Amino acid sequence: MNNFKLLGGIKIALLFIFMVFAANFYAQNKFGIIIHGGAGTINKENMSPEKEEAYKSKLGEALLTGYQVLENGGSSLDAVEAAIKIMEDSPLFNAGRGAVFTAEGTIELDVSIMDGKTLSAGAAAGLKHVKNPILLARKIMENSPHVMLMGEGAEKFAEEQNLEIVDQEYFFTKERWDALQRVKENEKKSKEKHGTVGAVALDKNGNIAAGTSTGGMTNKQWGRVGDSPIIGAGTYADNNTCGVSGTGHGEYFIRLGIAKDVSALMEYKNYNLQQAAEEVINKLTRLGGTGGIIALDKNGNIAMPFNTSGMYRAYYISGSEPVIKIYKE
Repeated sequence: MNNFKLLGGIKIALLFIFMVFAANFYAQNKFGIIIHGGAGTINKENMSPEKEEAYKSKLGEALLTGYQVLENGGSSLDAVEAAIKIMEDSPLFNAGRGAVFTAEGTIELDVSIMDGKTLSAGAAAGLKHVKNPILLARKIMENSPHVMLMGEGAEKFAEEQNLEIVDQEYFFTKERWDALQRVKENEKKSKEKHGTVGAVALDKNGNIAAGTSTGGMTNKQWGRVGDSPIIGAGTYADNNTCGVSGTGHGEYFIRLGIAKDVSALMEYKNYNLQQAAEEVINKLTRLGGTGGIIALDKNGNIAMPFNTSGMYRAYYISGSEPVIKIYKE
């Protein structure tokens, strides 16, 4: 009888060990992607059904493109790059094709990408002719000894890397031009949405990557650079904690080191992802800044808090269905 009890106990113990192993194996092999297309004054009553559908469709395309990279065994860096490129090519978002205008009526693009496995990063600021800034950020990270390049130097490097260079006319959209005229006419802070785009991905190997791309602020002056190309402010990724991409009033994100702060709260204070993400947005709110973040941790958990009326956002985690949202819910 005692032998039967012993055998039963061993079986229960082995079953428990197997269940723990299976749970850990599943968590380690979970993968997915989360994206954003900007935050700001985005209210349903001001959005036509056609425009809402256009945003949801393009977010869905970017999301699915990135997810398929991961599903097919691709890296988190490849997924982030692919998703952001889709949004850069769309006039709907303030990045690449749909970038807003500076006070001088020109386009200046900022971008960054980070590898959570190695903590390598690439960034560029003040781009005027690079069709897809996210491709340049990746090239800077992998093919140069630097983290950030700017202006003409960055574009010369882009040409050396055989990236597509376009005239400023490529970036012209009437909606963005009209927005510039309204801001100049009002001579006050723009109420336009913060149209930065970003993505964070977790691949099947447990590697996290994050990227952010933007056209900056409508009517920006004096060579202004926001948080998007600054590692730790607008973008951060660390396999040990999480990946983060931000969208909002960049000056505040820089001062608070928003993206790195999420990771630091998890690493040093043992916050979970949601707690850390909400805490940094609370800090942003207390300081008077507006915006939001998307974040994805090493276990596939997501967070996407914001303090504006809306944020274009979507996520697709393995084992679940894709989700696309625009308004505060």
